[in-house]
Order: sequence, then C-alpha cells, then structure tokens
Amino acid sequence: MSEGTMQRRAQRDDQSDRTDRSEPGVLTDGGDRRVRRASRAGGVNRALAAAAALPVLLFAAACSSDSGSDDSAGSGGTAQADAGGSSASDPSASAAPTVQAAAFKALPKACATLSAKTLTELVPKAKAKQGTSTDPQDRASCSWSSLDNNGVKGSQFRWLNVSLLRFESDATRGAGDRLAQEYYAKQVGDAQAVAGAKGTTSQAVPGTGDQATVVRYDLKKKEGAFKQQTVVARVENVVVTVDYNGAGLAGDKTPSADTLVKAAEKAAKEAVASVRAANGEGSGGGNGGAASGGSDGKPSASASPSTSSKASSKASSAPSVSPSASPSKSAAKAAAAGASPSASRKS
Repeated sequence: MSEGTMQRRAQRDDQSDRTDRSEPGVLTDGGDRRVRRASRAGGVNRALAAAAALPVLLFAAACSSDSGSDDSAGSGGTAQADAGGSSASDPSASAAPTVQAAAFKALPKACATLSAKTLTELVPKAKAKQGTSTDPQDRASCSWSSLDNNGVKGSQFRWLNVSLLRFESDATRGAGDRLAQEYYAKQVGDAQAVAGAKGTTSQAVPGTGDQATVVRYDLKKKEGAFKQQTVVARVENVVVTVDYNGAGLAGDKTPSADTLVKAAEKAAKEAVASVRAANGEGSGGGNGGAASGGSDGKPSASASPSTSSKASSKASSAPSVSPSASPSKSAAKAAAAGASPSASRKS
C-alpha cells in the first residue's frame, strides 16, 4: 500500500471519529440511520403493545357496564319490593269497600207483636188476619177488625194493622239502617198525603225505637166520620207501621182522636219491643212478652214531618223491598170497606 493510500484511510477514520464525538443532537449520516432504525423499532413495539392492551380495556369496560346494570337493577328491584311491601301492608289499597252489617236479622210474627190485653183494648173480640208474605224474615203484617154493636144506639168500629219491614245491608245499596231511614221517611210522607184526608197533623213520638212519628187525620165516608192514626217507627234496620182508625156508626158517637192516638202509640211501642226481643234484645211486648206499653229503652230521635221530607228527598233511590201498598193507604181503604156493620158481622 502506498503512502498516499494509507494517508487517505487515516483521514477517513479520523473524520469518522470526530463525527462520533460531535455535539449531542448533531447526527452524522451513520447516526441518522441508526436513529431511524430505532424509531421504527419503537413504533412497532408501541403498536404491538397497544394492540395487546385493547382487549384488556374492552373487557374492563364491559365489566364496568355490567356492574352498573346490576347495581341499577338491584336498586330498582329493591324499590319495587319496598313499594310492593308498602302497598300490601296498606289495608286501604287492597281492601274492598265494606258496608256495616244489619243489626237485626229477623222479624217477630206480626200477629204476635201485641199483647192480648192491648188487643182487647184496641180491637175487642177481633180475630187476627195474617198478611201474605213471600219472605217473613223481611216482611210481615197482621190486621184486626172489630165492630162493637150497641143495638139501636149504633156501633163502634175499630181497625188495626201492624206492618213490619226489615232491610238487609247491601254493598251496592248501602247499610240496612240507612235504607230503613229512607223508607221511614217515605212512609211518613205517604201518611201525610192520603187523598181526602182532613185536618192532617204530625208529631214526634218519644221513646219508640230510634225515631217515630204519628200522623193523624179525619176521613169522611158515607158510613160515618173516621179518625185515622198512623204511627211510623224505625228501630235499627226495621220499620214498624201501625195504622189504627175508629168510627161511630149507625148513630153512635165519634171516638176521641186523642184516645185513638194514645192507643196507636202504645201499639207501636209494643211492636218495636217485639222486634228487639226477636233479635235477642230485651223482652217483647207481644202475647208472651213484657207488660203492654213497655218502652224499648232507647230515646227517640226527633222526627218532624219537615225532617222526614228532607230525608226522603236526599235518598238516592227508594228501597227495592217495599210493601205492595202503603199501610196508611190500606187503612183508608179498610175504613170504607170494613165500616159496614153487615160486612163486619160476616167477618
């Protein structure tokens, strides 16, 4: 090798050493190639690392989402369970509408509601006539007709009718005592509106059931002048109606209206007591019961005609159970039909 050739190689090696010892950040051609190779290797490594981490991130996100859903579902289920528990524990939310049970479940025999003593005083020598009823536990009636013949002096006619009507409680129509109140008001109104009645007056009857009213009026018939008394009483879910009328026939004197009213009120008290006795309360006023005229022990509510009319107008509908004819209207018919002495003797 010549001296010149050796000198050029030495110069190249020296230049290469100086380049390697140059300031940082200043790259030679060889260094630049090494840096580019390193950068490419690092990028590949980072891409591989990112690709490997992606499934891990996706799995973690899915787990987090499932956990949130479970928590939400759990809290929602708890809330629903709490709501269900609270509604189940609340009786007003699930309980069906109820109605108060009727106090009285039975009626006495209508012809046995009055004592023998009372019947002798009101309708002497009369025979009882049982009314027809398809359901004696809810409806019953009995009547007595008497004619006391005094020969040429004339005769005294008396007619007595006791009607009983019981109302059962119904979830649709209401409580039995409320239905009885509505019918009680209707009965009082019917007695006050009898066709042909003269001098009609009404007043409360104390000491007779829960409420009671007596209606009195005069009826003029060809047989004579009749004095009519109708006592309507309510005791719990039962309505008692007593019709009592009298007349002096064939020249006999007209009976005293006050006397007839007292007799009708006495009969009503006994009938109410018999209703109570038939349901295990106290003793009845009938043939086998307590002394005649006994009170049932409960004060009567004031039942003026105006109050009764208001109660009737407030009733949403008339009771489905009702007699075929109002006792007071039947009394007016009986006064005309039974007043004939010949007819009475036949009966």
